[in-house]
Amino acid sequence: MFNPTRSDIDLFVNAFTITNYSSQPIVAEIWFNPKLPGRPSISNLVTPANTARTPLEDPEVKIASADLVKGNPKKGVNAFKRIVPPMSTLASDEDGKYIFPPCGAFVLFLRTLDGGPAEAELAFGWFEKDIYE
Repeated sequence: MFNPTRSDIDLFVNAFTITNYSSQPIVAEIWFNPKLPGRPSISNLVTPANTARTPLEDPEVKIASADLVKGNPKKGVNAFKRIVPPMSTLASDEDGKYIFPPCGAFVLFLRTLDGGPAEAELAFGWFEKDIYE
């Protein structure tokens, strides 16, 4: 999840979930502002939680993903790790305590213990505030 360069907002990470569909544990590394390996694809599977607003607002924050990457994140900070047991979901409620300005990124980098592909699904909750407010 990243905050684009000219977004004029701060990104507040509210929650994330990781569902592990595989038969082995996944190590989820949580990174702040890394440079990542792989070729990212921007997701269009994003919706505002407040569906009472008309028209629905388009978020500034983008969600990107890459599959089967080789290499490791560079720079940035590996802030913490979580282990997601097989066939389970880890939910983390962060209450907006991780804040990223334009050009910032909150990243979940998944690894399996044997180096094979991780079979997982991620979800993010966040809110945005105008940096000029």
